[in-house]
Amino acid sequence: MSGSAITVRFATADDCPLLLRLIRELAVFERAPDAMVATEADLRRHGFGPEPQFEAVLAFVDGEPAGVALFHTRFSTWVGRPCMYLEDLYVCEPARGRGVGRRLMARLAAIAVERGWGRIDFQVLDWNPARRFYERLGLAHVGDWLRYGGDEGALRRLAAEDEG
Repeated sequence: MSGSAITVRFATADDCPLLLRLIRELAVFERAPDAMVATEADLRRHGFGPEPQFEAVLAFVDGEPAGVALFHTRFSTWVGRPCMYLEDLYVCEPARGRGVGRRLMARLAAIAVERGWGRIDFQVLDWNPARRFYERLGLAHVGDWLRYGGDEGALRRLAAEDEG
């Protein structure tokens, strides 16, 4: 990493094309490129509109895009306060191993501390080698919890049962 300057800053609406590019790269890395259907307009509307649903920080190495961390808040009833949910962390392949991921995670930790958020939560694919990286940062796998969710079709089917 010597000689390389890593900078991290909050994304702005002007960064939507870059955000979309990095999210697409992440989808390819996660072996699910066809599952990524978000558009630049979606990111602009939901991240930089009147009621932002997410924030993002971008990393650059010597001025070149090197990574992204996209996050939003969630509320923990157990902690009794808001927490950070890390939706996506991605470091571009040429920047891996240069401290970019660590800088992004340090920035996220600083944001959480500044805002009084109780913890950070995220998910990692079981085959992702980044799991060792997270463990080196002191972040632990919560082994007893299983992820559940429903896509739009499942939500529509269930919503059709709502009689209220």
